[in-house]
Amino acid sequence: MSKVQSYVSSLRSFRVWHRYLGIGLLILVLISSVTGILLAWKKNVETLQPSTQKGVSKELSTWKSIAEIAQIAQTEFIKKHPEQADNSIDRIDVRPSKGIAKVLFEKGNWEVQIDGTNGEVKSIAKRHADWIEQLHDGSIVSDLFKLVSMNILGIGLIVMLMTGFWLWYAPRVVRKMKKKN
Repeated sequence: MSKVQSYVSSLRSFRVWHRYLGIGLLILVLISSVTGILLAWKKNVETLQPSTQKGVSKELSTWKSIAEIAQIAQTEFIKKHPEQADNSIDRIDVRPSKGIAKVLFEKGNWEVQIDGTNGEVKSIAKRHADWIEQLHDGSIVSDLFKLVSMNILGIGLIVMLMTGFWLWYAPRVVRKMKKKN
């Protein structure tokens, strides 16, 4: 088999690999792309993530304790949404530069923003960016799915780049070889 025939043969097999891998990755790439665009806008679109409010003081020494902030958030959240009575606190995101503590709940992507100094509730809202992020990285299904799907996506895109480059470059090599003969 001549070198030209070898290049042409590899081109044919790379086309097949490139096509089927591309079709297989289509759903993962589409989901990752759309959710990535939404996540890029999360700080600019109130529906995706509530904007961070401002508190009275940035000085942590004037703030209420974390336990008090948690209690206020839990109480006020349940007052506004009694159907969420069994929803417990997942984490508290402290923003000293804004004077705010964001209390995030385990279910439903709820957030309560509390003024760290006086305990005033500044906002109770859903954080849609959280479930969009889970969809983006696959953790909405499970951590194992996240690990597997993100590796498939990453490796698949690297293979697509390599086969795509070869599909672009090899015909040029073949044409040069044919001109020399």
